[in-house]
Amino acid sequence: MIMPYWEINREILSRQYGGLLEEITAKDDDLLAPEDIKIETTQSGEPSLCVKGIYVHSQRDPLREGQRLAQAVEPGSGPVVVLGFGLGYAAQAAAGLGRPVIVVEKYRNLLRIAFEQRDLTDFLSKNRIIFVVGGTGEAITGALGIADELAPAQSGEKSAPAVIRNRALAGLDEQWYRTVEDKIRTWKMRDEVNMATLKRFGKRWVRNLSRNMSAIRDFPGISRLEGLAADNESGSLPVFLAAAGPSLDKIKPLLRDIYSRCIVVAVDTSLRFFLKNGVEPDFVLTVDPQFWNSRHLDRCVYERARPKTALIAESAVYPPVLNLPFKNIFLCGSLFPLGVFVEDRVDPKGRLGAGGSVATTAWDFARTLGGSEIWIAGLDLAFPGLKTHFRGARFEERSNSESNRISPAEKWVVRALRDGFPFKARSGNGGQVLTDRRLSLYAAWFENQFRRYAGVKNFSLSNDGLAITGLEAADAKTLLALPERRAEIDRRIENAFAQIEKDFNDPEQTRQRTERYENAVSCLKRGIGSIKRAAEEGASIARQALKRELNPQQKNKILKELDEITRRIAESEVKEAAGFLFPPSSGEKEGDSESGDPFRAYLKSSIKLFSGLAEAAEFNLKQG
Repeated sequence: MIMPYWEINREILSRQYGGLLEEITAKDDDLLAPEDIKIETTQSGEPSLCVKGIYVHSQRDPLREGQRLAQAVEPGSGPVVVLGFGLGYAAQAAAGLGRPVIVVEKYRNLLRIAFEQRDLTDFLSKNRIIFVVGGTGEAITGALGIADELAPAQSGEKSAPAVIRNRALAGLDEQWYRTVEDKIRTWKMRDEVNMATLKRFGKRWVRNLSRNMSAIRDFPGISRLEGLAADNESGSLPVFLAAAGPSLDKIKPLLRDIYSRCIVVAVDTSLRFFLKNGVEPDFVLTVDPQFWNSRHLDRCVYERARPKTALIAESAVYPPVLNLPFKNIFLCGSLFPLGVFVEDRVDPKGRLGAGGSVATTAWDFARTLGGSEIWIAGLDLAFPGLKTHFRGARFEERSNSESNRISPAEKWVVRALRDGFPFKARSGNGGQVLTDRRLSLYAAWFENQFRRYAGVKNFSLSNDGLAITGLEAADAKTLLALPERRAEIDRRIENAFAQIEKDFNDPEQTRQRTERYENAVSCLKRGIGSIKRAAEEGASIARQALKRELNPQQKNKILKELDEITRRIAESEVKEAAGFLFPPSSGEKEGDSESGDPFRAYLKSSIKLFSGLAEAAEFNLKQG
C-alpha cells in the first residue's frame, strides 16, 4: 500500500529531481526483493527499516540516532556523503549542517520506500542535495565535483568531504560501497597533492608571475578561441589531444592522417614527439612553473623557420617560455590569486580546468574549442609495460644522459614507478595495469569532466592504460573514416588569429588595457603593503600582551584591537593575493600548556597568524 507521504514527496521530486523520480519509479531487475524489506514502528513512533533480517536504523529512536551521526561529522565546509540512505534519518540531519549532502544508495526501491514512509519535503527542498543511485557507484566522482562548487569556502579553502556510513546497508553490499569509498578517498587526495605542491612550488609561482605580469597586458586569452571547432555550415571539427603516456608511440604511423582530419592539441611533453615525426600541432599547452618543465620545449621552436604552432600558457610558467618564437601565444586564466587579481582588472583570459596535470588542462582547452568529438592518445595514467612516457620523451633523454654506473637510467625509472605509491587497477582492455595515487587522481578528474560535459564524445586510440569511465575505445579504422579537412582547419585557425590580432591590438584597446594594467599593479602593491603593515602591527600587539599581566579591561581592549586589524585585512581586496603563501593551519588545537588560559592561547595563535601573513606579504612585495 502506498502511504500518503508518497504523493507529498513525489510533488517536490517531480519539480526538483525529475531524473531521480524516473529512476525510482522505473521497473527493472536491479532491486531488492519485497520479501527482503520490512518496516517496523519504533518505540518513538518513527518507522524503522529491516533489510534481509538486518535492522538499518535504531529500533528505539531512529530520528535521534540520525542526529547523533550528523553531530559526529568532522567540521568543515565540504559535502557530507551518506552511504546508505535507509529511511533518510542521517541524511536529513546532515542537511541541517548547512553543507551539501550527497546521498549514495545502491537500491532505488529503498529510496521509493523512504519517500512512502516519511515526509521528506523539507529535506528535498534544500537546493544542495545530490543523489547517486544504483549503477556502478562511480558517479560519486561527478557528484563530488558538483558539491565542491556548492560548498562555501572557509578562509579561502575548501574542506574535504565527510562520510556517514550506514553500516548495515554498506555491509550488505560491501564491494559496491567499497568502490564508492575508494573514489571518495581518491578525491580527498587532491587536497594532499595541492598542499604538497604549494609547499614545494608556491614561491616559484609568485616569482614567475611577478616576472610575467606584463604578459597579462600583452597576450590575448584563450576565451577568444572559444568555438573555433564548433558546428557551422560545414559541421564541427574533431580535436585530437596528445598526452605523453607510453601508448603515444602506437599512433606514430597515423600522425599525418590525424593531422589531416583534426585540430591537433599537444601537451608540452609531447611536442617533440610530433616534431620528430614531421608534424606540427596546431596548439601546445604548458602550465607547469618549473625550470625542468620548460626544457620540454628546448630547441623545438628554434628548429623551425616559420613555426605553425600556437602556445597556450598559464601566466606563472617559467618566464623564458613566453619569449619563445611560437606563431602565437595565448594565456589561459591564472590559477593563482595574484594573477587572477590583475587579470580581472585588465583582461580576463578564460579559465581552464586544473586537475593537477597539463593533460587535464589540455583536455579542457580542447573542449573549449567547441567540437563534439575529442580523440585522445597517450592518456594512459598508468605504466603499461612499466613505461612512464613515450619513447624519446625529455624524461627518458634526461635519465639516459645523466646515467652512470652508480645511478643508471633504470634506477630513474624504478624511482618514478615506486615514489607515487603504486598499485594495480583495472585497465581499459579489462586486465590489470600498474598506476599510482597521483595518476588515479587525474583519472577521477577526467571522469568528473566527462560526466559534466556529456555532449562531448571522447575516444581513446589505446586501451593499455587505466580504465576511465566516459572514455570510449576506438580503433584506427574508425579514425580514418573521418573526412580529411586540413584545408578547412587551417582556414578557420588563420581567420581566428587574424580577427584576434585586429581586435586585441587595436590602438585604442591597447591604450585602455595599458591604463587598466598600471592601475591594477599599483592597487595590488598598495594593498599588499597595507596588509603587511596591519599584520606586523597585530603580531606586535599580541607579543607585547603576552609579556604582561593584564586585567579584564586591558584584555578586552587587546581583543578589540586585534579584531579591528583582522577586519581590515579581511576587507582588503588583495587579501587572497597577499595571503597565497600563508602557511596553512596544521589542524592542531592551540592552547597554553602552562595555565590553560584561553586568552594566552588566542594571543599565541594571533602571533602565528599575523607573522605568517606579514611574511607572505613581504615576499610578494619583494618580487616587484
